[in-house]
Order: sequence, then C-alpha cells, then structure tokens
Amino acid sequence: MRIGDLARETGVSRRLLRYYEEQGLLRPVRLPNGYREYPDSDVATVRHIRALLAAGLPTAVIARLLHCVHDDEGGRMVPAACPGMLGHLRRERRRLAETIERLQASQRELDGILAQVGTARDTGVRGTGVPTPATTARGTGVRHP
Repeated sequence: MRIGDLARETGVSRRLLRYYEEQGLLRPVRLPNGYREYPDSDVATVRHIRALLAAGLPTAVIARLLHCVHDDEGGRMVPAACPGMLGHLRRERRRLAETIERLQASQRELDGILAQVGTARDTGVRGTGVPTPATTARGTGVRHP
C-alpha cells in the first residue's frame, strides 16, 4: 500500500509516517519511481507506535522495543517478553515519574506566585523588588512584576 493508503487506514498524517520512517520505526520499500510501498502489517505497526507514544516512550526507545509487541486474536497490542524490555520500560517509567514531580514542583511555585500577585492586587501593595525564594527558584535571581 502507498503512503496515502496507510495514512487513511491509520488516521496518521503522511508527514508523521515519513517521520516514523526517519526514526527507523517503519521501513517501506522504495519503488523505482521513488514511491513508498508499505506492507499491510504496517497498519498494526503504526497502531503499536501510537500506543507506545501515548505511554510516553520516546521514538528511540520504541525503535528498540517495537519488535516486542504483537496483536492478539482480538487485535489488541500484547507485549512479548523480549530481553531488556522490562528494563527499558522501568527506566522510562522512572523518567516520567521524575518529570511529573518536576512539573508538580513548578505548578506549586506558580501557585505561590499567583497567590502573591492576587494578594498584592487585592491590597494595593506593589512588590518590593527584593528577590524571594519563589522568584529565584529557577536560579535567575530576576524578579518579574
């Protein structure tokens, strides 16, 4: 099937399919005229890529693990026990957990700044210009109004 057919079958844009090819996730055959020819099995492969991306895995990890997932009889993605797969998945889970913690810390800082701005606005008090831990948390030392 051609790239347009695969795009229609999967709901993924042609541009994204070309990106997956650049990342080594898809390997279409190139016809003499330069067109890409995809096997029918790439419909499932694209579904697997999308599911692994939705799980937060970067394409570099997906490239190493893509051969470890298959469809069951019901068409659902099932991971196989491949060497190293569990380690990759655990590392990615830790990376996601650390990212979530950093984002939550940023959210708390922003909530604190919003509370200060709201209080200052409600009382008519302007900032002193003195950096506080909340304003220097990111190491800039610059207080923004």
